[in-house]
Amino acid sequence: MYVLANGKLITRDSALPYLADGGVVTDGGRIIAVGETARLKEAYPQADFVDARGGVIMPGLINAHTHIYSALARGLSIQGNNPTNFFEVLDGTWWAIDRHLDLEATRASAQALVIDSIKQGVTTIFDHHASYCQIPGSLMKIAEVTREYGMRACLCYEVSDRDGEEKSLQAVQENADFIAYCEQEKSDMLKAMFGGHALFTISDKTFERMEAANGGRVGYHIHVSEGMNDVYDSLQTYGRRPVQRLQDHGILGPKTILGHCIHVSTAEMDIIRATDTMVVNNPESNMGNAVGISPILPMYRKGILLGMGTDAYTNDMLESLKVALCSQRHNACLPNVAWCEVTDMLFKNNAKIANRSFEAPLGVLKAGAAADVIVMDYKPYTPFGGDNIDGHMLFGMTGRQCQTTMINGRLRMVDRELVDIDEEAVNAHILESAKRLWGQLNHCTY
Repeated sequence: MYVLANGKLITRDSALPYLADGGVVTDGGRIIAVGETARLKEAYPQADFVDARGGVIMPGLINAHTHIYSALARGLSIQGNNPTNFFEVLDGTWWAIDRHLDLEATRASAQALVIDSIKQGVTTIFDHHASYCQIPGSLMKIAEVTREYGMRACLCYEVSDRDGEEKSLQAVQENADFIAYCEQEKSDMLKAMFGGHALFTISDKTFERMEAANGGRVGYHIHVSEGMNDVYDSLQTYGRRPVQRLQDHGILGPKTILGHCIHVSTAEMDIIRATDTMVVNNPESNMGNAVGISPILPMYRKGILLGMGTDAYTNDMLESLKVALCSQRHNACLPNVAWCEVTDMLFKNNAKIANRSFEAPLGVLKAGAAADVIVMDYKPYTPFGGDNIDGHMLFGMTGRQCQTTMINGRLRMVDRELVDIDEEAVNAHILESAKRLWGQLNHCTY
């Protein structure tokens, strides 16, 4: 049992949104009490006290779309790779990387992303994995890391026909096997979805195999209309727009996540809303790949459940929040839009998305909710309170200010020191994996 207190408490609970000096009491992975610091210390004298040191106590952040397989790419340059369009970005960079990821490299990638997430206050990840070098067992390798390091995770494998039928069949089976494993485990720390790459790399036959292997057990996590090649392929090959193809195959629904959705039509938005399908925006990645800016404002007005991810461009959700605001205002040519939309996406909707997979209430600090709590080392020099929290998030905080991270009632970092993780030794292992990968990609030794 812990009393984590002595800080400015942001709960995201409308019944008690803010306390100037408050905290939470956790026990067995859940929050059992929320209140003022003095009262909590008096009521729970037997609990271990975790001092927030005047920082901001808030719910752990949720990343609704990321890619562990890209973790070892930081600083990488692949000889001869100079992409001029989105397909060249995929084929020359990301597919080249995942075609060299064996199980050991997948584990190292998971270690890197999970540690970086913990250090930036992310307590739940929705990962979309690809490692076409070695597919069977890859999700279990990731699950071993998330379990060891205490990260709450929902995992899937990226089905694609891009490397041939045998690899596609292995990817379908990897999803099916992992879904069965999660059903047996019944852990609220580990969930499964059925993954799919962009529609231009998935045939109707493969969609049918995905449907059969899933059997309606879980939702799908799939890239949709990230680039115009997705739209062109669907129209030219199937005579349907991407969202219509998904509807034809029964992929849409309240447990399915559509990543990106940049080039969706108004009619497609109506289908997404009518099926209560979720959409996750990844603003920095979209801009970095020069594929466009997702029409967040029209989708928001339609009533679509919109969340926020990073596509692994970063692991800092607050960084993505800032870019989401700026990109939407730039796109609309209006300096007074998107504030509520993007803050809702990160602080409200990501929790709603997560709670369609996980059982414990996430993204909120209240009795009965998951004990996923972070402390930000943020000392405001302007007035700070319940009525201007999001302004401080947007213009004052970054993920690197996280000083303490608790996930499921387990302290993973305290005062910027990882708990039960030998960071130096793990980093050395990750570095060796990265050197091996880079050497394979560039036919040299690092």
